[in-house]
Amino acid sequence: MKNAARHEIVSIDLRAFGGSALTADIAVPKDRSLADIGKAIPVTYVPARNTIFLSYALAWAEVLGAHDIFIGANAVDYSGYPDCRPEFIRAFERLANLATRAGVEGNYFTIHAPLLDLSKAEIIQRGLSLGVDYSMTHSCYSPTANGLACGVCDSCQLRLKGFRAAGLADSIPYAR
Repeated sequence: MKNAARHEIVSIDLRAFGGSALTADIAVPKDRSLADIGKAIPVTYVPARNTIFLSYALAWAEVLGAHDIFIGANAVDYSGYPDCRPEFIRAFERLANLATRAGVEGNYFTIHAPLLDLSKAEIIQRGLSLGVDYSMTHSCYSPTANGLACGVCDSCQLRLKGFRAAGLADSIPYAR
């Protein structure tokens, strides 16, 4: 990681709580229309996931003396998750500055969400301009046993829509 003081990989296993099709034995929705995606909070919502991720990042930033925290949340083409909304990001930033020694002492934190207001197509284009090799990624909520993206879950559909809107073909193989 360029310019990183230190890089840590921490295991966070939210399956201990369940409550989501991504963390428990609950079926992942498939073949929903793009119009239906985002209308209600889906069963793929993982309770408090971004709150947990930001809490870990906040603790680590305070230890390092860093004041900028980044998250890849997106509120434009997304599945309706409450912790991907701009008001959540703003509220967490307020919390960070109320609940930490650094914040109380005036060394404020800023939560950055550079993808928040971008469409999936804009995110794909930004990634390409930064050299992202999308063939090494997938976004699938229900990959096959051999790791292929399903092509029909909400996440796959939103990814495919983003590539189409960007005028590109997705380079990964899909099961369907």
